[in-house]
Amino acid sequence: MLNIVIGNRAYSSWSMRGWLAVRLSGLPFTETLLPMWSPEWDAARATGPLALSGKVPTLIDGDVTLWDSLAIVEHLAEHTGRDRFWPADPAARARARSIAAEMHSGYPDLRRDCGMNVRRRYAPSPLAPATQGDVDRVVALWTEARTRFGTGGDYLFGDYGAADLMFAPVATRFRTYAVPLPAIADRYVDALLAHPHVAEWIAAAHAEPWVLDRYER
Repeated sequence: MLNIVIGNRAYSSWSMRGWLAVRLSGLPFTETLLPMWSPEWDAARATGPLALSGKVPTLIDGDVTLWDSLAIVEHLAEHTGRDRFWPADPAARARARSIAAEMHSGYPDLRRDCGMNVRRRYAPSPLAPATQGDVDRVVALWTEARTRFGTGGDYLFGDYGAADLMFAPVATRFRTYAVPLPAIADRYVDALLAHPHVAEWIAAAHAEPWVLDRYER
């Protein structure tokens, strides 16, 4: 059985992506939650399930261990069929992969200035120009995907898939920091946060007992 190792749901955006990928696969799995910066976390990074990378998420599938969210998506897609994760249309699939990869490697200012904290709602405040640039780029990608490929459903490419789960933590950030969005992006955020898998993660985050000052404003 698969085991997904994650950090705090409230704060760990990459854990969220890995867990959502396993959830989307439909395969049975267990999870191991390691509170970040705790003795359990340190032990897991030293000699436990995080020893290979020191990172979450880590997916353990028998003798296979993966610790990169896109690698986890692709591994699961190989076992369950790529259409579960990626659009069937070749043009849509290419675009979905491109924007998922951009999310994977980009937006450093948004990540730094608007850290994930799904339990908080802050009053709106002006964003730094570079951070606003990241927001504008995300909105542009969402708008193009929804307009060109997503008319058959509520998500970027119609049906919920890998591109959506990659952007789910961004959607939580936009709500946490009350980031103003155009109507098409605002509706997409609502749809994404209402997806049962995403809502399940957020509900569990609210039930966590840990509060880490380094992630609180």
